[in-house]
Amino acid sequence: MFATERYEKIGDLVAAEGRVSVARLADRFNITQETVRRDLAALENDGVVRRVHGGAVAAAKRSTGELSLSSRQSQHHEQKLQIARKALDLIPAGSSVMIDAGTTTELLADLLQDWQSPRPEDGLLIITHAVPIAAKLANAPGLELEMLGGRVRGLTRASVGDSTVKQVENLRPDIAFVGANGVHASFGFSTPDAQEAAVKSAIVRSARRVVVLADASKLGEETLVRFAALDEVDALVTDTVPDSVLGDALREAGTELVSA
Repeated sequence: MFATERYEKIGDLVAAEGRVSVARLADRFNITQETVRRDLAALENDGVVRRVHGGAVAAAKRSTGELSLSSRQSQHHEQKLQIARKALDLIPAGSSVMIDAGTTTELLADLLQDWQSPRPEDGLLIITHAVPIAAKLANAPGLELEMLGGRVRGLTRASVGDSTVKQVENLRPDIAFVGANGVHASFGFSTPDAQEAAVKSAIVRSARRVVVLADASKLGEETLVRFAALDEVDALVTDTVPDSVLGDALREAGTELVSA
């Protein structure tokens, strides 16, 4: 196989699978690991992959990479909806609920538009810093809404900054639902943006119970800024069984795994 053909096939593999290892590529193409590393270096130079320990990932998986909210809404929609439905079951009637910005949490807001309390006196107070979530729940029957202010970040349409963090710190909601871009055994829960991470960290510190909503594509991933260690989160709702490394780490941390 010519080097140019191998180069294209490695690029196709990374695009299809998201991650490849040096050892596996060496076996697949019957070449040395040093040759694989040179190929990966060339692919990284061309912006096709990003090299990581032991292999490479798609360039889009760089630690600061972040798609817009509208772009993410079409990805893994059914899995996210399953997670949102499971999250809805975790909300106690008559409670205060903090909802973080994100596509899965926004699907939870969609479900809450039709929420009905078993008793009229047991309504819900929804607190959010996400403009789309607030817009969806502003007129929902049976719900009270508190919108947290701040500078709105265009990419996620969420309030961020010191004023938002301070508002969160002055609250003690019964339960919080938080989104994450990465869930990693050693790095914990992460997101690409430092200001978003600051708000998420404040939510984690403030809420009586913290539930992270993350589909399978986020498991095993690390993005730039950690906002919580595994043992700072009470439960993770996801649509798949984590691999043994992450599963063991979650059990050791005491983080409940809730399958959607």
